[in-house]
Amino acid sequence: MFLAEAAASSASTFNGFDIFVVLFTIVIAIGVVRQILAPKKNPFAIGFGIVALAVFATMDVVMIKGWMG
Repeated sequence: MFLAEAAASSASTFNGFDIFVVLFTIVIAIGVVRQILAPKKNPFAIGFGIVALAVFATMDVVMIKGWMG
């Protein structure tokens, strides 16, 4: 019971999945930049990548604010 109470009262909001969210954001950013710099541009891929990057960047900001308290 003591260990369950200690785990429940933990103030840390860091989760192991947070690292993957940051890595996915970096991969999406690389993909968007490569699509923009490509000689033959794909407007759908650029738009989809920008929307995905905006969503993941927002998730990163909220996640890091949660880490700070």
